[in-house]
Amino acid sequence: MASSQASRANHVLNTVVNAVAPWVNPVIDYHALAPEMVLAAGLCVVLLADLFMDESRKWILSSLAGFTLLGAMLPVLTLGLHDTDVRSMFDGRYVVDNFSLVVKALFLLAGYVVVLLSSNHVEEDEYWRGEYYFLLLSSILGMVMISSSRDLVSIFVALEFLSIPAYMLAAWRKRDIKSNEAGVKYFLLGVFASAVMLYGMSLLYGVANSTLLVDLGKSITATGSLSSLHALGIVFVIVGFAFKVSAVPFHTWAPDTYEGAPAPITAFLSVASKAAGFIALATLLFVAFPQASDVWQPFIWVLSALTMTVGNVVALRQTNIVRMIAYSSVSQGGFVLMPLAVAGINNGGASALRAVVVYMLIYAATNLGMFGVIIAVSRKTRSAEISSWGGLFSYAPGLGALATIFLASLAGIPPLGGWVGKFAAFQSMLTSVSGWGYSLALIGAVNSVVAFGYYGSVMREIWMKPVPDGDTTPIRIPGSLKLALVFTAATTLVLGILPGVAMHFGDIARLTSAFGG
Repeated sequence: MASSQASRANHVLNTVVNAVAPWVNPVIDYHALAPEMVLAAGLCVVLLADLFMDESRKWILSSLAGFTLLGAMLPVLTLGLHDTDVRSMFDGRYVVDNFSLVVKALFLLAGYVVVLLSSNHVEEDEYWRGEYYFLLLSSILGMVMISSSRDLVSIFVALEFLSIPAYMLAAWRKRDIKSNEAGVKYFLLGVFASAVMLYGMSLLYGVANSTLLVDLGKSITATGSLSSLHALGIVFVIVGFAFKVSAVPFHTWAPDTYEGAPAPITAFLSVASKAAGFIALATLLFVAFPQASDVWQPFIWVLSALTMTVGNVVALRQTNIVRMIAYSSVSQGGFVLMPLAVAGINNGGASALRAVVVYMLIYAATNLGMFGVIIAVSRKTRSAEISSWGGLFSYAPGLGALATIFLASLAGIPPLGGWVGKFAAFQSMLTSVSGWGYSLALIGAVNSVVAFGYYGSVMREIWMKPVPDGDTTPIRIPGSLKLALVFTAATTLVLGILPGVAMHFGDIARLTSAFGG
């Protein structure tokens, strides 16, 4: 009896030791963690420089933030060129693979463009420059972390790491009532979404007795059928992410937040922050819930259809261009959800993952560019009304042409980048060879036509309407803003004219053993 008890005790002890061993003495791949380490070091440098630097020299902070993001890109490139092996750390909870590298590059380059958009905007207002760039870099660090997270805890921590600084950035103009409203709404609904998501994660942990995504997938496979706790946990997690990506009917925070936040932060939230939510959602669906498509597929199908339709219909009624682009961003999120809605049908996961990555790459360049034009035009008009864009081409032909390029790309008109993203999304619908895919493709096609109504209304103002008050004073564009516009316009054009480039990055992202591709 004593020997039997001793044997069981030794077995329990060995189990505990094996479980904690990866954490007691973890094997850390510093090359794989280099992008995160560079970002962490850079945001500390920005904070310290702001503390000790004279006020007249704080313009350097934007350069420090930009060089930090470009510096973090170097290890991403070396990792991508070095090999295609999956680098796994912390017992598989943090993974660096092709998918995460492509997404990290997207976040870092989008963050760099936001820094370019912010430089003069923050300098001219002269408020809290050090804190601004510190919080921006902190949020981008959370996005970079979320692309490699393969554990419920690490996903949630990374999500909060990107969200909490974003709440403060949305309310950055403390003396502006709309900015305060933006921050409060974003914070309250964001916290509610996090609570819902965390509750769903706790249910999944209770069923699987593990937070590792692979173990969650195994627990579903082992039972042979989904339990009610599995289904409820998955639904709560998806609802939490639906808030994060502003999917209808969980989108109510987005228009007011986008309108009240500083313009560069609005661009940041509509692109990088939203992309992080989609990437985390895709990771969960493909790694943790591949055997639970009966639960999440109809749910995401409905979310996609509602998000496209409601976003487009409400955008048609907007007279404020920022609110119009906000509802446009909601609608674009519906197109990103389209491939995920059929990912579990006829082994469509690889095609869906490629479509999501391609769409986010092109949408990031296009939407950031459009916000760059909005910032440039508002420097002169001091208005966000669409009517203030009347006759823009007559006195600022460069900005008028760029606005047309970005708006046409968002509408999906060839040969601009937007059509490639929509092509990839519709391709994944049709290759699913299912009624789910065909019906959602039809809804998407109708919405693509509807969307041209409000994009075309802005183009009509630019090209055909007279200049309000006859003021044809030229618009002065700062150098950093010019660089952002050139970079985003070139990317939009290249990815549209050479669609193979965007598809290549999508193929690289999906061909990764960590996702079973």
